[in-house]
Amino acid sequence: MTIPANLLHILRVTVALIGAYVALFWITLVIWTARDIHSRTRDILAQILATLIVLVFNVPGLLLYLVLRPAETLSDAYQRSLEEEALLLDIEQQFSCPGCKRRIEADYVICPHCHTKLKGKCAHCGRLLNLNWDICPYCGQSI
Repeated sequence: MTIPANLLHILRVTVALIGAYVALFWITLVIWTARDIHSRTRDILAQILATLIVLVFNVPGLLLYLVLRPAETLSDAYQRSLEEEALLLDIEQQFSCPGCKRRIEADYVICPHCHTKLKGKCAHCGRLLNLNWDICPYCGQSI
């Protein structure tokens, strides 16, 4: 029994299309992996190894990469570090009373807890001044 020429041609075209699809899928996986690992680490060796694992092992290599890849991207890590710095800066900028060491607001004149005088008034312009200043920054008058 022989296979008709038309059926043989259709079979060849179908196998060629499936082969092209598999090759395109494989290349797409490699490109996606390279871009993903590039966004997660600056280590060139890790980038090359991750790409090679997917290139050599295809889908099982991709699964292995997904298990081993860094959890966060570089931009996520940068964003987290900025948030941590902002929180630390916020903590450092909180004012405390020199007498009782409790938290106070920046514009308090007297500590509400221990009644320590925190600021004085300029005799010339009447603006509030820190007690350790020897000149008024608003009017230039010596204190």
